[in-house]
Amino acid sequence: MARFTGPKHKMCRRLGEKVCSTDKCPLTRRNYPPGVHGVKGRGKLTAFGRQLREKQKARYIYGLLERQFANYYKKAIKKTGATDVILLQLLEARFDNVVWRLGFAKTRAAARQLVNHGHLQINGKKVDIPSYQVKPGEIINVDPNSLKSSYFEQLQKNWGKQILQDWLAIDTKELKGQMTVLPKPEQVGLNVDLSLIVEYYSR
Repeated sequence: MARFTGPKHKMCRRLGEKVCSTDKCPLTRRNYPPGVHGVKGRGKLTAFGRQLREKQKARYIYGLLERQFANYYKKAIKKTGATDVILLQLLEARFDNVVWRLGFAKTRAAARQLVNHGHLQINGKKVDIPSYQVKPGEIINVDPNSLKSSYFEQLQKNWGKQILQDWLAIDTKELKGQMTVLPKPEQVGLNVDLSLIVEYYSR
């Protein structure tokens, strides 16, 4: 299945949960599925339906293809520890996600674009792969050649005012940040039941 490129908020209304990273989500005003029959509400889901919904929610939140998401699960089950926690850490450690969490971009999609265009570095070296797994302690900074752009000049004016989760840190004097530790589920606050995702793939 390809990455969803349709209306950004359509999946929010379809799943009944906010899976976008924008502030103005229409789900707060129209909390029912899209389409002429949406106002009738949502039917009762089966056990498999709940598992599928949680998997789809996580996939759309991080903007991943089906195969990409399945590969993260395969990596998670090979590691020692709780599979659901490891899966979350793999997803949160993606370069584009950390860039968004640190406040370099307003949405994950915008963060992915910044990474793809080579505007950001890790430990002083350009990394343009959104799926790169950021390690605790690695410094994320803006490429010196990109600092003169109007986007980053505007970003510098508000840098240090963003609210960060406690597993992240920034340099308030420079456009730099880092992931200090791998996050725990309670630190991320993701509204997804990861245990149901594990059940979906372990069928």
